[in-house]
Amino acid sequence: MGISVEPHPLHEPLAGGTRGATVTVEPMVAGHCDFPREMMVKPPGGFTSAKLLKALVIGSKENVIPIPAFLVRHPSAGAILVDTGLHPSIATDPKANFGALAARGKPTLKPGEDVPSQLRRRGLEPSEVPIVVMTHLHLDHTSAISEFPNSTFVLSETEWRAAAHGSQPLLNGYRRAHFDFAFDYRTVDFDRGNIDSYASFGRTFDLFGDGSIHLAYTPGHSPGHMSVVCRLQEHDFVIGGDAMYVLGQLDGSEPPPPRPHDAHNLRRSLQELRLFRRQFPDAVITPGHDPDFYPGLKQRYE
Repeated sequence: MGISVEPHPLHEPLAGGTRGATVTVEPMVAGHCDFPREMMVKPPGGFTSAKLLKALVIGSKENVIPIPAFLVRHPSAGAILVDTGLHPSIATDPKANFGALAARGKPTLKPGEDVPSQLRRRGLEPSEVPIVVMTHLHLDHTSAISEFPNSTFVLSETEWRAAAHGSQPLLNGYRRAHFDFAFDYRTVDFDRGNIDSYASFGRTFDLFGDGSIHLAYTPGHSPGHMSVVCRLQEHDFVIGGDAMYVLGQLDGSEPPPPRPHDAHNLRRSLQELRLFRRQFPDAVITPGHDPDFYPGLKQRYE
């Protein structure tokens, strides 16, 4: 059974753009999970399914991964949040938010590590964030959607359809309780007008019509996954979402994930990201959950 709320299509750029605008990006780590490496990086040799089942049922070596979110500041459109991190309740009762099955991934959140708390330390109330962009709707990205009732949420139409109305949502990584609210959801259809290419990305949507933020369609990890390309003063900052879990999957030094939603589309999306990096070597491209990557990021990129 799907959810009751209906999104509105987003066919035109949002208001607030300014010609030539650049943005700043502030990465945040908003919690951690223990997620088997075998689920992130395809294990060597055969019997992949058996190895994955063993990792899920019996357990595997601890692999604590970060759950990132990003604060993007636009000079005229205001604050834009990309993904929401883990809900504040995870700190005391993970099952209440994640559900009993998903909570086996041991989500953890330190006091003050949730996104609303981190925003307040940056001088922002959650109610002052007008736009939240969702790379996709897997539960580790949607956990704290409820904390932003006044925001407009932007995501791909394909992702909404899969998450809100597809079969077996939990098995596909979705927890509908996270987003079954009468909030303002806007969906981008990457198969219609106002979709253009940007650099190596074949299908992108110019969020404010000023080139400052492009939503790049990078499906494969999930049916309608997006990456977010932010224009800084001198180079771009690309929020890759889960188009790759670890940075080594971008440069080819690590195998791909073993069970993406669509392996063919994921290869295509990764190739677009690789070509972008080759074309713009100074750009920052973030992997989804690389524990070695996030400690090395700066607090602010401008």
